[in-house]
Amino acid sequence: MSKRNARKISVFMIINVFFLCLFGVITLLPFMHVVSKAFSGEGPVIAGLVSFWPIDFQIDTVLHVLKKPEFLGSFKVSLFVTVVGTAIAMFFTVTAAYPLSKPKLKGRKIFLYIFVFIMLFHPGMVPNYLLFRSLRLTNTIWALVFSGAFSVFNMFVVKNYFESLPESIEEAAKIDGASNVYILVNVVLPMSLPVLATVTLFYGVAFWNNYMSGVLYITDASLKPLQQYLYDLINEALNTYDETGNIRDINAAMNLTGESVRAATIVVSTVPILMVYPFLQRYFVKGITIGSVKG
Repeated sequence: MSKRNARKISVFMIINVFFLCLFGVITLLPFMHVVSKAFSGEGPVIAGLVSFWPIDFQIDTVLHVLKKPEFLGSFKVSLFVTVVGTAIAMFFTVTAAYPLSKPKLKGRKIFLYIFVFIMLFHPGMVPNYLLFRSLRLTNTIWALVFSGAFSVFNMFVVKNYFESLPESIEEAAKIDGASNVYILVNVVLPMSLPVLATVTLFYGVAFWNNYMSGVLYITDASLKPLQQYLYDLINEALNTYDETGNIRDINAAMNLTGESVRAATIVVSTVPILMVYPFLQRYFVKGITIGSVKG
């Protein structure tokens, strides 16, 4: 390599790193602004003085969100739905993607056309509600689990990744007498950790942030997910006056604002799912790129 080409590559790397850092800062600043509002005093938030650093630092707003007994119950519901729902969704996704990744499967094209049709033409909320009501799943925690238990897009990502794996490995396992289930569990899945981690993250974030399923299927307050509870909490903070026009709670009205409570709810609901990213980040890029190339 000539010195001129090496110089061009070094200049490109410097520019590339600069713009990546710039984009990283741009995406981080809005979240810093929300966190600053959550931990700032009521006066600076109302006056619009808070930018990217808390002013009159306080934790009363976050404690207001966390200390209510309904929070712990909603948190447990969302945690259960996220963990169990993601496990069930991954089981359905893998068991559907693996046979569809085999060209020798009879009727493969028909099944693929059906899945594509389902992905492009979603039935909507009303048919889904009627289905869940006929199955007597409304007002149960399983309505939250099964409402997002399968994604056609995620299935295609996993299927395409399975197709990119070398067939010689599976053929060698079949020669040794391994069954299809054994090959899937002990051969294919260990080689597919990048795409499995990526799709698991997709499902986990979707379950954790799911709000509409709680609105459609849940009326019992003890079964409300965290997102629905936080929405009710924001409405409570915004409506500081009762039906007679009097202030509901003078202390809350003086120390809390709708804007600060909204920021605190975003922080509280975002931190748990952010804690999962460091464990799956190294698989994310490889899984989504390889899984989306073929098909």
